[in-house]
Amino acid sequence: MWIFSNDAPRRGAVYPAVLFAAAVLFASCAPEKKDAPEQKTNDAPASELIVYERFDDFAPLLDVQNDTLYVFNFWATWCAPCVEEMPYFETLHEKTAGKKVKVCLVSLDFKKDLDRKLRPFLAEKKLQATVLMLADGRYNDWIDRVSPEWSGAIPATLLLKEGKRAFYGEQFADYGDLTNWIQSFDPDAL
Repeated sequence: MWIFSNDAPRRGAVYPAVLFAAAVLFASCAPEKKDAPEQKTNDAPASELIVYERFDDFAPLLDVQNDTLYVFNFWATWCAPCVEEMPYFETLHEKTAGKKVKVCLVSLDFKKDLDRKLRPFLAEKKLQATVLMLADGRYNDWIDRVSPEWSGAIPATLLLKEGKRAFYGEQFADYGDLTNWIQSFDPDAL
């Protein structure tokens, strides 16, 4: 379990490419159109990484209110428990293809490690779920906005559906542990 502090300085401004990437992620986490329920397969290329420089640019994703279940897992490459449970979220992504479930893996890696650690990690793991990086190092300013229950420790997972939220601030023991928690929140999701 890892805990962030507010010691990291704010880095950079939001560039047009980042804004474009933010729009792409928002579209991927927005409700699916009924005429185009596209899901990635195991043969698809790994998920593209979308970077959010500021929490305020990421925050609208946490306010989507529709009948899709959103699973946001907060993790980092340097967090061993996070990496251990990552296959559970990939399995969830694969097993919910075609259902109203969106799995979003939110990396909290340090911005300086984007090209040196995070991108190589993603290339090696070939993750298919939506992956984004939240590079806003002012953790104490936004952690409570994700969930007042969150101590800042990772891994952490947030469920959202129709304005309801559930937060889990620990590592899942196994895939069954993850799915049992999800079903306690939304019995029809899986």
